[in-house]
Amino acid sequence: MISVIFPAYNEDGNVAELHGRILKALKETGESFEIIGIDNASTDRTGEVLSTLSPLKIVTMGFNLGQTAALDAGIHVAKGDIIVTLDADLQNDPRDIPMMLKKLNEGFDAVVGWRKDRHDTFGRQVFSHLANTLSRKVLGVNIHDYACALKMFKKKHLNGMRLYGEMHVFLVGILHMRGAKISEVEVTHHERTQGTSKHTFIKGAKDIADLLTVKFILGTSRPLLVFMVSSLLSWSIALITAATSITLKIMHVRNFGETPLPVITSLFIIVGFLFIMMGFLAELMLRIYYESKRETPYVISNIKENK
Repeated sequence: MISVIFPAYNEDGNVAELHGRILKALKETGESFEIIGIDNASTDRTGEVLSTLSPLKIVTMGFNLGQTAALDAGIHVAKGDIIVTLDADLQNDPRDIPMMLKKLNEGFDAVVGWRKDRHDTFGRQVFSHLANTLSRKVLGVNIHDYACALKMFKKKHLNGMRLYGEMHVFLVGILHMRGAKISEVEVTHHERTQGTSKHTFIKGAKDIADLLTVKFILGTSRPLLVFMVSSLLSWSIALITAATSITLKIMHVRNFGETPLPVITSLFIIVGFLFIMMGFLAELMLRIYYESKRETPYVISNIKENK
């Protein structure tokens, strides 16, 4: 069964058209399906419009905690073993769903869209390019478009997992770390014609912050090792400034009190110790996270016994 989920916040001009397109695309697959619309505490008529659509399962959020929270609610309500997510702004095209399902059936666990021909502002495309480059470096999944909302994946890879913050942007990395085999396909991207974009610079900054959260909690990196590298770099700078200050003193060029170098040295020594303390705290919090959930940082994808 396929469950298609779209979160909507103040999209009363788009949700009816989107529902019709999704319904038409799903009928072409020949599979059983359900459509789940998330009213993310909209202040316009989005909820009213959704209530007139059928077939549709409507999840109404009590208050708006962002797109990730809405998607997490939809995923845990969904009955299908295959999940499809997309935005409600009509920029994603549901007609790509049958093609993505065909790709999934080739033996993949997740298929993500690549908006190769994007219809966004130049500034947003530049920021997206930088964010995708950083995501590939940190998460190690070589795909073009982490933030494309149109994704299809097997629900089993998110069993026991909760999404928060802006983690939906890095869903590809999460699926990869939980053992999913991922493929990427080019998808259609339309220009927004109604409503206003919910993407801002502040939201982009939150996305980058959650990138480190995903890497630490679900990845193989240990926070202490990451902060230790920063500490060593800080102490290296302190060593250089200290050596420079002493050299100037020996050569009678400047006394210690005549340059800011001793202060800079002290500052970077202290910062180095702070980085180590942050690393210890992060390690402790990470262990508390897994022990409180009674989970392990690893995922077993399969057990096979030959006799």
